[in-house]
Amino acid sequence: MINKGKIKIIKKGEIQTPEPTVKVEKNTKKVAAREMVSTVTNWVTEFQRNKREETKMAFEKLFAPQPQVSES
Repeated sequence: MINKGKIKIIKKGEIQTPEPTVKVEKNTKKVAAREMVSTVTNWVTEFQRNKREETKMAFEKLFAPQPQVSES
């Protein structure tokens, strides 16, 4: 037996034109890059803020007024 391939008949009214594809990939890459930059910027800002707060607290503790011991 010889296996014959199937043939699909398409009538003129059934032909569908493919819709033009929109290039979303470039916009998606730009948006992803912006999100990454924003995230890293937020990390750096938060790190700097925490560092400043820690330094400020350390200076306050270091230079806090010490109670005077009375000499008798």
